[in-house]
Amino acid sequence: MPQEIAVIETSLGNIEFEFLEDKAPGHVKNFKDLANDEFYNGTIFHRVIPGFMVQGGDPNTKSDDRSTHGTGGPGHTIKAEFNDESHDRGIVSMARSQDPDSAGSQFFVVVKDSDFLDGQYTAFGKVTSGMEVVDKIVNSPRDNNDNPLERIEMQVTIETR
Repeated sequence: MPQEIAVIETSLGNIEFEFLEDKAPGHVKNFKDLANDEFYNGTIFHRVIPGFMVQGGDPNTKSDDRSTHGTGGPGHTIKAEFNDESHDRGIVSMARSQDPDSAGSQFFVVVKDSDFLDGQYTAFGKVTSGMEVVDKIVNSPRDNNDNPLERIEMQVTIETR
């Protein structure tokens, strides 16, 4: 049966992930809508923490003003959909602020099992191809704010396979 997947193209290679539609339908719809509106195109992975995760999806990262990176969103938030999917390596989850219902557009990919995130962040996808690309991104030289020194831009498309 054909299913939709997300394809994240970067200069270091492509990352593909399947959606956990049954576990986080609102988050999946939000991500697909943003991707289909080309919201993510030209944004960067602005936070990389080796042994933990890579984060992207902030529209402020289209600007060179690094002080604003990590503070932007799509102008709306979505209600948390905490689920029983463990934050194991390859899980795609939504970033948020202190408020559980504050996720918007920023997402992260876990590079090492991080079950302490379970029940606190909404897992909505799972990488099926390209974890070696995620590993390259997470090991990029970075500044004191964990922002890679080189811009790692993304183009996100939704494809049916």
